[in-house]
Amino acid sequence: MTIGRIFAYCRVSTVEQTTDNQILAIRNAGYEIEESRIISETVSGSVLAMQRPEFKTLVEHKLEAKDMLVVLKLDRLGRDNIDVQQTVGLLTKKGINVVSLDLPVPDLSSSEGKLMLQMFAAFAEFERNRIRERTQEGLNRARAEGKKLGRPAAKGTTESVQRCKAEGLSQSAAAKELGIGIATVKRHWNK
Repeated sequence: MTIGRIFAYCRVSTVEQTTDNQILAIRNAGYEIEESRIISETVSGSVLAMQRPEFKTLVEHKLEAKDMLVVLKLDRLGRDNIDVQQTVGLLTKKGINVVSLDLPVPDLSSSEGKLMLQMFAAFAEFERNRIRERTQEGLNRARAEGKKLGRPAAKGTTESVQRCKAEGLSQSAAAKELGIGIATVKRHWNK
């Protein structure tokens, strides 16, 4: 396999931190990377990969097929398993070789790396299903406890709508007068 250019992506969460140790570890692992191809960014790990300005620019405008992207740890490529999976999928679809030095199989474009990605996909699917299940469990528990779900009605909305109705305003005029949506007016119109 022919390798194009080699890039490194390094990320820290706060301005007090530095990417110097990540760059040093990547170079110590044998990757000679030109200074202009080392992308460093200070952004919270809770931000999706493609919403990180420097990473997005790297993926959309700098990386080309056959290039290699090296990261010290897989978590640099996303905020959670699902995001990492989507990011690696996007990169491999573009023909980018992705290397994560914290994995037993660092080259995610190799046969072993592809197997690892399939395992990640299974974990990501499991994670999505668990999130869905926990959400549903929480909603069911709230209903069982008699809690009213949904957005709470603004205090005095019914009274305000009824006052406009009594004054002879139309529903659309009442919505405009009260600064609320027509759907809200309709909900409170005949209460």
